[in-house]
Order: sequence, then C-alpha cells, then structure tokens
Amino acid sequence: MPYLLKLRVRCIITLCMELYSCEADYVNTLKTRADLPDGFRTATASLKFLPAEKPAGELYPMNLSLILLEKPTAAFAGVFTRNSFPGAPIHLARRRMLGAETQGVLINNKVSNVCAPGGLADAEEILASLSGDLAARTEAVPGLKGINPSRLFMASTGIIGWRLPVEEIKNNLPRLAASAADGGSSARSCFDASRAVMTTDSFPKIRKAAVGGGSIVAFAKGAGMIEPNLATMLVFIMTDLTLPRDLMQKVLAETVRDTFNTISIDSDQSTSDMVLFFSSCMKPQPQESAFRQGLLSVCRDLADDIVRNGEGTGHVIKVSVNGAPSSEAALGAGKAVINSPLVKTAIFGNDPNVGRIIGALGDYAGSGGLELDRDRVVIRLGEEIIFRQGEFALDAEKEKQLAAYLKHAAFNPEIKGFPQHDRSVRITLDLNMGAFSAAVTGSDLSYEYVRENADYRS
Repeated sequence: MPYLLKLRVRCIITLCMELYSCEADYVNTLKTRADLPDGFRTATASLKFLPAEKPAGELYPMNLSLILLEKPTAAFAGVFTRNSFPGAPIHLARRRMLGAETQGVLINNKVSNVCAPGGLADAEEILASLSGDLAARTEAVPGLKGINPSRLFMASTGIIGWRLPVEEIKNNLPRLAASAADGGSSARSCFDASRAVMTTDSFPKIRKAAVGGGSIVAFAKGAGMIEPNLATMLVFIMTDLTLPRDLMQKVLAETVRDTFNTISIDSDQSTSDMVLFFSSCMKPQPQESAFRQGLLSVCRDLADDIVRNGEGTGHVIKVSVNGAPSSEAALGAGKAVINSPLVKTAIFGNDPNVGRIIGALGDYAGSGGLELDRDRVVIRLGEEIIFRQGEFALDAEKEKQLAAYLKHAAFNPEIKGFPQHDRSVRITLDLNMGAFSAAVTGSDLSYEYVRENADYRS
C-alpha cells in the first residue's frame, strides 16, 4: 500500500475508534440507558409452543414482554405501518388510539399474527386474560385494580401467516404479571425487554435522553423488512414528562418522518411496524423545544442502531442528497441509490464499482421524470469526488483509496451481540438543481442476509 494511502487510512482509524470491544462492554453500556422513567414497569417471560401450521417437529421458542404503567394515562401516541395487509395488532392499535386512556402494551416475538384466521379475536382474548392476571396484583400496584383490556395494546413480530399459540401465551401471563407487579430491579429496567423482543436482531437497542426533570427512554426491534412508511419495526418510547396528548402525537409523527422514515435496509415495508409512545406524566412539562430535541435524539440514534443491526449487515451506508428540486426528489434519489442491489453488493464486496451509483441515480431520474443536468451533478464516495462535469473522475490510485475506504468501514456480519464500530460508507449526491436535501441510511447486501432469510422458518 502506498505511503500516502497508509497515512490516510491510519488517520481515519485514529478519528473513528471502535465503540465496543466485546458483548459484555456493550451490555454494560445498555444497562446504563435502561432505567425506566418514573411510573413504568416491565416484565418478560419465555415459552415454547408447537405451531398449528407445523404440527410436527421441534418446539418453537417465544418471548413475551410487558410495558406497564402503574396508573392509566391519557398521554400516549402512535404511528403505524401503511402496508395494505396489516397484522391484527395494527388493527387493534388503531382502535386503542381512539380511547381515552391506556396502561401499556404486551409484546410477543416469533409470530406476527398477520392475516391469520381469528387473529384479532386471539389478541383480544390474550389481553382480557392479561387484564385479569394484572388485576389480581392490586396489593402491589393499586393502579391495576379493574384494568380494562381496552387500555392495553398488543404488538407482535415474527413469522407472517401463523396463528398465535393462545393457550400457551395465556398460561404464562400470571408469571408475567407477577414479575411486573413485584417491582424488582428487572421491572425497573427495559434491558430484558429489549432482548426479548428480538427476532433476527444481532443485538438489543436502547437509547435514553435526559429532558428537564425527567427522561425519555426507548427500545426497538428491527433487523429485516425495513422500509418504513410513517412508522418502523417495533419501537417503544416511554417518558415521565407531563405532555399534552396532541403535542405527543404531532411531535412523534414529525420525528418518525425525520428519523425512522429515512432508513432502508431491504425496501420491504413490514406488515407490523409500529411506534408507541407513552407518558406517565409524573414530572413537570418541559419546554417544547427541549422535548422535541430529546425525542429526536433518541429516535435518530435508534434508527442508526437498527440499520447497523440489520440482517447480515456488513456496511452501514449513508447517502446525502443536496440541491434537489423538492424534498420528495431528494429522498427518492437517496433511497434509489441505497436500495439498489448492485450498489449494495458492490459495497459489501469492498468494490468501488461507482458506475452502479450513477446507474441507480439515472434510473430513478429517468423513470421519475427528474431532468438532471449531468454536467452539474457531483458525486462523492467518502471525501473523494468520483463524478463531475458529466464524467467519472477516477484513476488507479483513487481506486485503491476507495477500496481501502470501503474495507475500513466494514464489519463482520457473523459476529453477533454488539455493534463493532460506528463507521459508515458515505455517498454524497450534489444535483445542483434546487434547494432541497435529504439524508438516507441503509446497509449493504451480504451472503448472511440471504442465508438468514432463506432459512427464516426452518
């Protein structure tokens, strides 16, 4: 490697060190973020079941998680998938959003309860059973007395088309309710819940922000089927700040638009995506600007965590589009590049095949009626200009530098349990035809992604 290239890569390494050395290091960091805001409790339980759709073979594992408010609250908000085949939990959640109060959400992994026969009735039956089990714990938590099932949400993630194992879930709800009501150290943290909601996730994801006299804490599940439209994956946000419900909904929708809706792993919008936001209203109302900034910080960091945690991700890719004629064109151009299988596979292979970037951008522009002036377009990979004045700006030395840049941003998708670093591949598209911009975050396409999804149910 030429001396100047060695020096350049060494400087990049110095400026962007690895975040975590091992899983234990990451877990310790997560636990410092996981303390719940006042007025919340969580609990988890595990079970095994035999799917009705596969009545022979090994039992499947399933985790249950519960987020519980100690008292009902009128301060809650939600944003949901716009997939035309939403799961029963989405239908249920939209009903719950019309209610005056809520008191929490029951979450299961492994089975998403999407278009399964009787799925909505199954969810309602489970929540009714949970309500009774919680009501039996009123000595520990008086606010659970007479809890109405209509105050509870349900979120499900996993295999599409299978029915929930209703009886097996119901048999484990007393244990779940007891754990939440007892109020031990695990009930005051969302760490266990952040792990229990995982499916193909490589590691749990928790973010926290201090705002005024309270806090905002959130955790997320997300690894595949990531192409949000007004929501993303499963995200659960909790705060003890006193907030008007209409403000919570407005700011949540805007924050989702600017964070989760700017990421894409595989261009498949899930049938089960939801973001739920609850407040116990136990701390004073903060300034709106501080609330907005705190929620934005939490959601922006979670969105990055989700991409870095994507199925088989070997590189995180960040595409910035500047000088577009509209915000829609900026976002569309960014997603066209970041979702291109040819761009994704080239980056996975540490191959600076930059013609694929031009191809993806040109395809989007030509098909969408965006009239680019090729002589004004400037494209960068990292800090290197690769296209300007209508032609590529490449030579042998730059090709080596670009390959080294891609390799330095890579991590091993077979290593699970923690994010190996926070580096990314940066692509900048300067269209020079307007005042609008957008930033999109996504991932490459690896062998591991194909294996994960080919073997998902087997």
